[in-house]
Amino acid sequence: MSVPSSSTGRPPEEPLSDGSRDRGSRTGRPVGRAAALRRLLGLRGRAPRPETPPRHGSSSPDLDHCRQELVRWQRHADSFERELTRVSFERAHLLAWLAALHPSSAVVTPAVGAGADGTHLLRLVAGGRQLSWRLTPRDIPLFAHVPYTERAVGHGQRDGPAPGEQAAHIRSHTRLLALEGTLLATPAERRPQARPTEH
Repeated sequence: MSVPSSSTGRPPEEPLSDGSRDRGSRTGRPVGRAAALRRLLGLRGRAPRPETPPRHGSSSPDLDHCRQELVRWQRHADSFERELTRVSFERAHLLAWLAALHPSSAVVTPAVGAGADGTHLLRLVAGGRQLSWRLTPRDIPLFAHVPYTERAVGHGQRDGPAPGEQAAHIRSHTRLLALEGTLLATPAERRPQARPTEH
């Protein structure tokens, strides 16, 4: 609060923001630090409002959308995993059936470099070539009817033919079997019956 001057009885002149003293009329104008602060803020515009911190109970729309997308993709992943499990189970049964159709050549043997995972191979000969398929440990009980043998140790041993070569051989062998089955299933042509000779 300003103290009145002893000579005039009026409060002393307040310094302005530029350091000079206000010597003009003071009617209707606020004085003191508050006035200087108001003038300064008036020049720079309104002071920005402090940001209110987000409430803990509410979340932004973007976060809600991300959570919904996460749930949706998790459902897709679970569905794909179930389908993969079903297909793998069906594949193992078909391989066990194929091994039963080739009892003279089918064997189960450890895979090359099989470690703690317990991967094995089903090997058999079809169409004059050796074929092989990888078996997981959960598939092994389905192959109790197939002889088990240790893998032959030797240089250059591998798990079998390359996947492309094996697929091509299976397609060719399948066509031959289908053709053979078609030929065997065709009934023999009826021979024309000899007409009785007239006497």
